[in-house]
This record gives sequence, C-alpha cells and structure tokens, in this order.
Amino acid sequence: MRHWRLAPIGLLVGLVAGVAADPCAAGPCVAGTVVGITDGDTVTLLVAEAGGPRPARVRLTDIDAPERGQPWGARARQALAAKVFQRQVQVASSGPDRYGRMLGRIHLDGRDINREMVREGHAWVYRRYSSDIELLADERSAQRNGAGLWSLREAERVPPWEWRRGARAPKAAHAAEPSATGAATPAGGHVCGEKRTCRDMTSCAEARFHQTRCGLAGLDGDGDGMPCEALCRDTSQPGPRLTPNAATPADPRASPRLTPRGSRYRRSRTSSR
Repeated sequence: MRHWRLAPIGLLVGLVAGVAADPCAAGPCVAGTVVGITDGDTVTLLVAEAGGPRPARVRLTDIDAPERGQPWGARARQALAAKVFQRQVQVASSGPDRYGRMLGRIHLDGRDINREMVREGHAWVYRRYSSDIELLADERSAQRNGAGLWSLREAERVPPWEWRRGARAPKAAHAAEPSATGAATPAGGHVCGEKRTCRDMTSCAEARFHQTRCGLAGLDGDGDGMPCEALCRDTSQPGPRLTPNAATPADPRASPRLTPRGSRYRRSRTSSR
C-alpha cells in the first residue's frame, strides 16, 4: 500500500522534469529564426511553413523591458539581440495578444531567455500578467546585485508600464503615484501634463523629470539619454558661443551681423536695396 502511494509522486516528479527539459511538452511550440529585435521584450521570428516562411512578432511573456526611449532601453535591446538574433529558437506560445503578436517564452539550447533578461537586470517582472514566483526572486536578486538597469539612479528606474502610462495620458496625479517599489514618486514641484517640449522647460531638473516620469521620450532628440541638451549639457566645458555685435558696422554689406533666432544665433547679411 505504501509503494502504491509513492508511485504517483515519482511519476509526477518525472513529468515535471520532462516539462523542464522540453519547453514544448506543456503546450504549443513554434520554431523559427529570430530576424529582428524591436526592443528588450519583442522580436520578429521567421517561421517556416508549407507555403513559405512567414514573419511573426513575438512578445516575451512575464517580463517588461525598458522602452527604447527610456534609460537602459537601448542596452536591453542589445542584450536580447546578443542572445537570440539570427538564432534558431523555440517559442512556448500562450496564444496571441490584442495586437496580434504571439505571446510566449523563448528557449534556446535549454535556456529560458525571458528569465535571463530579468536575472541579468535587463527587464522587470510584468506583475500584471505574471504569476511566476521564481521570476520575482530573480528580479530581487538582480536588484540586490545592482545588475543591469538596477545600477541606474533611482530616478531613472521607472517601470515601463508607468512610463507608457505617462506617455499616453500624462496627468498631474502621476507625479505622486507610487512606483513598483511602493515609494511615492518625488515630484520636486513639477507635474506631468503641463509642459511638452524643451521650450517649455526652465531647468535641466525639470526636463529630466518630464523625460523619466512623464514619458516624454521626445525631449531626448538624439537618443543619448540627455534631455534638452541646451539646458542639460555640461557647462563646465562650454563650447564657443556667438554673441551679437555691440556696434553696427559702418558698411552693413561688408560685414555679417548676428540676429537672434529663438535660443540660438544665425548669421545673415543685410542685402542692399
């Protein structure tokens, strides 16, 4: 009787081990070659079919990587590319999302790529859609070790779902909403929704607030992580500046003069009439 009770337990352990070894044993699986990397949690897979290969966008489940306009967004994309770009992978699919993308976990040579992205600090656990307790433990470990995005300053570590919410519909209330860690977002006297461009900003601190807290990725026009460079560039090493001439030349046709245009200056010649 005792042996009869132990048999199902041994069978269950064997089944679990088999599922872990074969990611496609628990459900549908799609094989293909990764031919594109959108960001740190979305790839394009080229799937071979009878009628010819077809591309399929795949959204990695359970994780959420920084958007391309966020701090660490470019590095997360590079990390995922280094792992799977132009590699033959398997996707344990859980069906499509509302955008038509395939949802799933990417596996390569026995590695869970979704888990690696969290473990190495390139993504958060997407709490709204994940119930993976072990993945949360991986995130906490990455945070303790200061891995990846966890090496950034606290003000730059904005969960992507908060970033996207601010970009879609910024509101003043967002400035005081709790972050994923439960701490209130410091507003510093600034609020989302009132200003949208660099011309509206009065200081570098205000520009950084709107970039990191309100989702205004467009403030960083060249993608180097610094918003509104006219305000935030290093003033300890100023470049040459053009200043208006103090006196008007005797012959305006012989010498150029400087005329203001916004916050910069341009050269122009006064044409004779």
